[in-house]
Amino acid sequence: MSTEDHPAPRSLAEALRGRDDTALGALLRSRPDLITPVPTDLTQLATRAGTRASVVRALERLDRFALQTAEALAVAGDPASYDELLGLTAGDDRDPEVAAALPAALAALREQALVWGADDRLRLVRTARELLAPSPQHPSPTGLGPSVREATAGMSPGRIQEIVAAVGLPSTHDSVSAVQALAALFTHRGKMARLLAAAPAESREVLERLMWGPPYGQVTHDPAARLRWLLDRGLLLPTAPGTVVLPREVALHLRAGRAHRTPEPVPPAVPAASAHRPQVVDATAAGQAYTALATVEELLTDWNEGGPPVLRAGGLSVRDLKRTAVALDLPEPVAAFWVELAYAAGLLASDGEADERYAATPAYDEWLERPAPERWALLAQTWLAATRTSGLVGGRDAKERALSALGPGLDRSAAPEVRHRVLALLAALPEGAAPDPEAVLARLRWERPLRGAQNVPGGPGGPGPQAGQGVPGASGVPGASVSRPEEDLRARLARWTLAEAELLGMTGRGALSAHGRALLGAHTERTPRAEPRGPGDKLPFHHHRAPGALEHLSPAEQAAAAAAAARLLAPLLPEPLDHVLLQADLTAVAPGPLQRPLAAALGVLADVESKGGATVYRFTPASVRRALDAGRTAADLHAFLAAHARTPVPQPLAYLIDDVARRHGRLRVGAASAYLRCDDDTVLNEILADKRAAPLRLRLLAPTVLASQADPAALLDGLRAMGYAPAAESADGDVLITRADAHRTPPRTPPEPVPDGPPVPDATLLSAAIRAIRAGDLASTAPRRPAGPGAPQPAPGELPRTSSAETLATMQAAVLTGEALWIGYVNAEGAASQRVIAPVRVEGGFVTAYDHTADEVRTYPLHRITGVAELAGD
Repeated sequence: MSTEDHPAPRSLAEALRGRDDTALGALLRSRPDLITPVPTDLTQLATRAGTRASVVRALERLDRFALQTAEALAVAGDPASYDELLGLTAGDDRDPEVAAALPAALAALREQALVWGADDRLRLVRTARELLAPSPQHPSPTGLGPSVREATAGMSPGRIQEIVAAVGLPSTHDSVSAVQALAALFTHRGKMARLLAAAPAESREVLERLMWGPPYGQVTHDPAARLRWLLDRGLLLPTAPGTVVLPREVALHLRAGRAHRTPEPVPPAVPAASAHRPQVVDATAAGQAYTALATVEELLTDWNEGGPPVLRAGGLSVRDLKRTAVALDLPEPVAAFWVELAYAAGLLASDGEADERYAATPAYDEWLERPAPERWALLAQTWLAATRTSGLVGGRDAKERALSALGPGLDRSAAPEVRHRVLALLAALPEGAAPDPEAVLARLRWERPLRGAQNVPGGPGGPGPQAGQGVPGASGVPGASVSRPEEDLRARLARWTLAEAELLGMTGRGALSAHGRALLGAHTERTPRAEPRGPGDKLPFHHHRAPGALEHLSPAEQAAAAAAAARLLAPLLPEPLDHVLLQADLTAVAPGPLQRPLAAALGVLADVESKGGATVYRFTPASVRRALDAGRTAADLHAFLAAHARTPVPQPLAYLIDDVARRHGRLRVGAASAYLRCDDDTVLNEILADKRAAPLRLRLLAPTVLASQADPAALLDGLRAMGYAPAAESADGDVLITRADAHRTPPRTPPEPVPDGPPVPDATLLSAAIRAIRAGDLASTAPRRPAGPGAPQPAPGELPRTSSAETLATMQAAVLTGEALWIGYVNAEGAASQRVIAPVRVEGGFVTAYDHTADEVRTYPLHRITGVAELAGD
């Protein structure tokens, strides 16, 4: 609905009151902070939309051209016409590309309640104007200075009259009209051209240097002739001793009306930098996906019996991260990524013991039982939604504290949005096409020019005018330029996203894979829309998602997307093998991925020696003893190898198993502190005579039993170091079987992502909020009959006050006449509200009425009604 369909609004609240539910819903969806909590009426909604925090957040979500449009309005008149705004953005030559894009940008600003009013009276919300308008402390990104009226505010009337006379204007009786005449001259293209044509070349050079900003410069007590010519005619105006400024109107004339040096109405394209066959991309990505699963499994297998300790401040120590990286044969940043991803997926956590350590969770065992494509989909979905950012590991926080893996301070709420947006840009390319990363970063900077920037005028962030320009021979004003960080957080998040997507197998060779595209699902879909072509046109509801914001998927839609991705990935993953190749040098070669039971059993029986296209396992006495400790017998191990080896079992391996098994369990260790028993007393005597057993402090209790002051675990380790193969036993004398997955944390929930502000309301909440706001607005704006003579009339927004007798009498009369009443009501929690009701009956201290505010019949206790007033007739 166009703004011309309604009388010109006099305030933002009136402008919101003229919106239909669709337009109001678009506002609340794009600025969800406005309904947290739900406003009581549209006046409160307008007030909240004008608060500094809310406006800053709204400005941060504008694309570059919408922001340039708002900046142009901040230097325009208040109110401004559409033609004036068009001139500031498109220039005197009316750049057709800018002119075509301006209606959409203005519609976006209107919908987000940053601009209101008809096209002939456009108003920027006051807070936004204060944030974006130029000032000496906070220069505008336009590079413009103050207007003539603002710059001459402290100037003496005599000096103003001198300037008016110098430019050939008639003198006036007051300074106000003189300043108006001077401003009118500077905005008149023909008169200004004649004035500047008479300027010395050196003076014109000064103006050209100040034209694009910063507009301030410093002059000496006795300015040079070229500067004096400009000062005499008001083309430079003093703002402080030794400081001059180029008035806004003069700069705009020199710029041919443009507020910005380089308007950017069209987002930068993200072309394909390279192209590959989709089958190659999918195969490459699938290989990475398989590696991702293997890496997570290897990480948690390494931490099966208790991982690194938890630092007192939380997280992994630098030394433990290095050890993990060496174990995984990966660089430390990559190892930190996998550790953080496993933590975010709930596969590892701290065990909560007194000596707190990291370990796998019960969810890890459940994850292992799922098919490989489903396990990958879980990791990928976790990564998409996670706010913990492993790229920050090794850096410093605001208090210069080191940021560690699994530690606090790694959450960045913008991470999910940036990941989704980067992948959406990849999804928009043809299949198999990979973009240039710099083109992706340029697009993101256009879509969110303020997000992550520092030193912003007024606080929201953004680029400033170019530094290093000023009056020749004079220095620029301190603080007149704005610097950006070398690379803001969003740019770093985008770079990390491209690298992590490749690691995870979402992309292959830089291009989005088919299973990655499926996992995004509706994230990459866009609703077709019509672009506005005229100044009064508005965009339909679907346009005003913030740039880069992605559709919110319900849990059911997320599950469907994950299932689709798993189906596409499944045929691309290698088929698990059920065999290995045994070699005479006590190694086994797995020529591909092994079936889970085989891999688990072989991982206990042998040690991994090397990984790659084929995995090499080595059998050692310690690894065979580990299998025996896990409850296997020598016969079990021989049968296992015979069943899964494509080659005969080598004789050295059979001898190794038999030799370790023959000695395994002859010695039994239990708790005394600890005891050691053996049926062969010669073995015990041999141990007693061994000098290496001195730290164990053994003594003979019986011919077949030794007692030790060491605990059972220390005794086991000591005897194994001496070359024996003892077995632990329980208090009942049974052999204790130790398994690789014995240590698990208690059930743990994954860390919750840190939201980036209030969540976008769903359709149900949005509908209820709009209904409540409309009803509250009806109650607050309904016309009331004036109170009787001498009775106080409540102020707008103030609850009516009447006595209990007056309230009861008015209610009873309304039941007979069927008229609606305006009441003040305080609920059981003490919250006061205004309501419009039509009483149906009054009895037993309650009034039953149709509540226009809630659009339903309700019953109210009379003692909670603070007062009642009759509504005026239509």
